[in-house]
Amino acid sequence: MENTDGNGRGNLVVDGFAALPATDGTSPAGLAEASVLAAMSGGVDSSVAASLLVEAGLRVTGATMKLFGNDVLPPDCASSCCSLDDVEDARAVCRRLRVPHYTLNFGALFGEAVIGRFCDAYLGGTTPNPCIDCNRFLKFETLQRRRRELGLDYVATGHYARRAFNGATGRWELLRAADAAKDQSYVLYHLTQDSLAHMLFPLGGLTKPEVREAARERGFATAEKPESQDICFVPDGDYAAFIARHCGGEGDAFQPGEIVDREGRVLGEHRGLIHYTVGQRKGIGVAAAEPLYVYAKDAAANRLVVGTAADVLVAGVEARDVNLIAVERLEGPRRVQVKTHYRQRPVGAVAEQTGADGLTVTFDEPQRAAAPGQAAVLYDGDVVVGGGTIVRCF
Repeated sequence: MENTDGNGRGNLVVDGFAALPATDGTSPAGLAEASVLAAMSGGVDSSVAASLLVEAGLRVTGATMKLFGNDVLPPDCASSCCSLDDVEDARAVCRRLRVPHYTLNFGALFGEAVIGRFCDAYLGGTTPNPCIDCNRFLKFETLQRRRRELGLDYVATGHYARRAFNGATGRWELLRAADAAKDQSYVLYHLTQDSLAHMLFPLGGLTKPEVREAARERGFATAEKPESQDICFVPDGDYAAFIARHCGGEGDAFQPGEIVDREGRVLGEHRGLIHYTVGQRKGIGVAAAEPLYVYAKDAAANRLVVGTAADVLVAGVEARDVNLIAVERLEGPRRVQVKTHYRQRPVGAVAEQTGADGLTVTFDEPQRAAAPGQAAVLYDGDVVVGGGTIVRCF
């Protein structure tokens, strides 16, 4: 379907299935010609996504990634994904849809690209986002490689996001989902032009209640399945305990040290930097006239830097490992909206590219300190301009 935004750009929006663009974005391809590798987690979103693809006439192959086993989880704790029940739920949906289903064992890669990076980041004093790494290295990079090996046209997921082809720029764009409350574009800023050319997001135009109702109408057992609220391999939310089990509980990050204010005055003692995240308010353990927040973790000095709400405001952030989607590069300063964590509302800012792999983002108004290791994602309205990993606040 053709869509023209307020700037007069002709965008071919493809979260509907009236027509699919060819992978070069030039012309619609017939539905009967399109083959899709559908990522199936065993949850309600991917179940409905696969069903919509089948009903639109695409040739669908379901694939469930087995990422870790019970040996990774805390004792007596179940994860909300990657269980044998999840695999069977995905397989049952595929049987109902009469499409093939495969289970792909990516445990070794998940351990290296997600769990390993998660632990290394926390031990180094930064705050990682393992969901971004999982999407980047597993759900997209690896599935796209498997798609090519199988000779299929697209990879589809149950993410709440949209994509469009911008005829004016000749580039694929990633857009926020219609359901602002469920939008997942923040964790997808890493997508490349090639990946977007071979992606489908069937749920991009739907709300979560609509998806659940669609699952009920189709008789899927996943219709009432609860959503995961924490990192899948740390379902109890105790990151420090997980890293201690995984890495042996040794190293400077587990050692007590000084709690200081931004001027360096000692206020107390922390119980190991591994137990804190930037922006944290509760559990710091220092009595003060005003609530204190974690401003930074100084891993080199084993110091936890804290301040009041006013103290922890920053003017902007620097980011590295940058991926731009809507443009090839930023030509000079550009007005954008930016999110520095997943649940944040975008705020006004000016972004400027610094070299091939760097960004400086200056907020219109000071914001609470963002956590190094998290992502700064740039938006122009609904369009994701790009993003990168935060390395410093200023």
